[in-house]
Amino acid sequence: MKVECYDENGAEVYDMIIRHILQEVQVSRSIGDLRVYVDPREPIFIIVVKLEKASQPIVIDDFAEYKFNKEGNEMFIKINDETYLPDLLEKLWKTEGRNKIHQPNRFEVIIDDPQTELKGMVVRDPQDDLRNKVYDAIFRIIPEGFRVIDHKSVGNIIALTCTDEIMKDEWLRKTDEIIEEVKNE
Repeated sequence: MKVECYDENGAEVYDMIIRHILQEVQVSRSIGDLRVYVDPREPIFIIVVKLEKASQPIVIDDFAEYKFNKEGNEMFIKINDETYLPDLLEKLWKTEGRNKIHQPNRFEVIIDDPQTELKGMVVRDPQDDLRNKVYDAIFRIIPEGFRVIDHKSVGNIIALTCTDEIMKDEWLRKTDEIIEEVKNE
């Protein structure tokens, strides 16, 4: 992690704030690199975060078995591990509609007239969860009032250029430079 600022004391304080927020949001170990460029005189705040790879997505086949009943036009899902059941139900409610999903007990889900292909269905993606947590952290780190934001997301890198004035091209170029530095390290 590197905080670049003309004021060394300000850089130290921001470093401490960033570390605290990353721990609070529980993403410290999931960040490969983090760069901040801040100059309150301009005013400009740039943050570039490189994410580590999260674990593989959880698919329905990892925790459940399913079988289609042609006669009743129903899909029966037998849950082997309840851990991801809330995620599965949420996904099915979105894709099939809540009125078509029935749960007679905690180990069984029935879909009336199923339209969604279940084979290989991603139920939870840890990479998306990580990305959401990192965005939460970033928005806690950005200085209050800096609501003019340019956002870039390139692969596993997230970059935000923030100000409370009109965005300048030179700031966007600086962001691109930092992104290239982070990519090449």
